[in-house]
Amino acid sequence: MIAAEDTRRTRVLLEAIGVRGVRIEALHAHNEAAASDGVLARLQDGDSVALVSDAGTPLLSDPGFELVRACWQAGIPVRPVPGPSALAAVLSVCPLPAHRFLFDGFLPAKAAARASRLRELLALGVAVVFFEAPHRMAATLEELQRLAPERRLMIGREMTKRHEQYLCERPAALLESLTAGDHLKGEFVCVLEGAEVGAAPADARRTLEVLLTELPPAQAARIAAQLLGLGRRELYDLAITLRAP
Repeated sequence: MIAAEDTRRTRVLLEAIGVRGVRIEALHAHNEAAASDGVLARLQDGDSVALVSDAGTPLLSDPGFELVRACWQAGIPVRPVPGPSALAAVLSVCPLPAHRFLFDGFLPAKAAARASRLRELLALGVAVVFFEAPHRMAATLEELQRLAPERRLMIGREMTKRHEQYLCERPAALLESLTAGDHLKGEFVCVLEGAEVGAAPADARRTLEVLLTELPPAQAARIAAQLLGLGRRELYDLAITLRAP
């Protein structure tokens, strides 16, 4: 049998390669816990089951983890079938340094949580790959423009499909290109450029810029260190740089 995230789409794909008569059952984000029990029972009876996700790779921001974990716990062998992966595909054409990277899945849906996550990711010294929904892509670019306007981002849109598109620019330029072309549609895979080694986090720069409008560098650095948990000497050096004409 086949355990599929979207049974309708899987049937279309099976028909395209001439496969008919195979039992297909749904296993998706809303029923995975319950459906996994039934699949596990069939496996324990000696049946062979294929796990198929809708438009990606199982477990990479797609269903399947509960089932795979249950199989390992029950001593049932699990074998991967190599195939398309948005993660590997986007990195294979990425012009940003990504020999070291973090995969972060989908960003949070709520604005405050998304901004907090982006601040964490911007502080990392490695590239970050994440997915974004089309209806939130503009808001994510606007948040990146506010937090780190100079940080580059690569976008893969509708990868391997008819209208695939690849862009690599700073947030403002990306937002302008996508909006002007009415391209805020489809599936987005993003690669965020890692922070330079020794570079101050975006929060530190922004905090100091605000404090320096009212305070001398030493006092601004001391308060910023307390707020951000960073070293006062490092912040003082940055404050001097920001204060310089």
